[in-house]
Amino acid sequence: MTTIDRPQVQTGAAWSAVFSMALCVALLIASEFMPVSLLTPMAVGLGATEGQTGQAISISGLFAVAASLLVTTAAGTVNRKWVLVAITAMMLISLVLVAAAPNFATLMVGRALLGLCIGGFWALATAVIMRLVPKSDVPRALALMYGGQAIAAAFAAPIGSYLGGLFGWREVFSVLVPLVALNLIWHLIALPSLPARDRQDVRSLLSLLQRPYFLRGLVASMLSWGSAFTMFTYLRPFLEQVTRADVTTLSILLLVLGCGGFVGT
Repeated sequence: MTTIDRPQVQTGAAWSAVFSMALCVALLIASEFMPVSLLTPMAVGLGATEGQTGQAISISGLFAVAASLLVTTAAGTVNRKWVLVAITAMMLISLVLVAAAPNFATLMVGRALLGLCIGGFWALATAVIMRLVPKSDVPRALALMYGGQAIAAAFAAPIGSYLGGLFGWREVFSVLVPLVALNLIWHLIALPSLPARDRQDVRSLLSLLQRPYFLRGLVASMLSWGSAFTMFTYLRPFLEQVTRADVTTLSILLLVLGCGGFVGT
């Protein structure tokens, strides 16, 4: 889905923009999976069951899928810089809604907005990175961006669990708000103008789905990631109720899990 923007080598590598996108990735991943480490206190605070609160992960994933399939068509010929700025602004709104959510419905709205951000960002990110740096620097730039993902996946959950035990789950989400606001400003300053080259239509998507090897890979990815996140989403209730882990032990176990993922990445 990232073939819409052909690589465009610039005279100077926009490394500040690359780092800005790496930070955006880290904040997106941290925001997406933070409920995993805070599931139990969030359920209590919102008067919902743990099973219901776990749907905060599901709904963000569902909207991420929709956004990733449609963003290149919906965005049309809009300058990609402003699409990324809009995505980051929407992430900011999502975090404010979640942090201040008075009820379960508001939480789900905030998480749905975050899903749109996640899907939209990943659908455009690789193509944008390829236009920010010369061809020879593309692998390094992509490694930096995915490094932000790996770091957030390793440390967001244990830090969120620990801080949530000290201050509360709303405060954990509130801490992310100023970070996203700073990232939004960084985008405005660092990202160069990135005019859209082509407009992708639904026919391109359908033609891709007709390729057997693509469908096999898609099904395999859905099964592997689906099983992993089904376990991961409800890991905290299991550790608390079955193994009787306290918050400190829980944070350490999540850190071990995250570091394993970081090494694997």
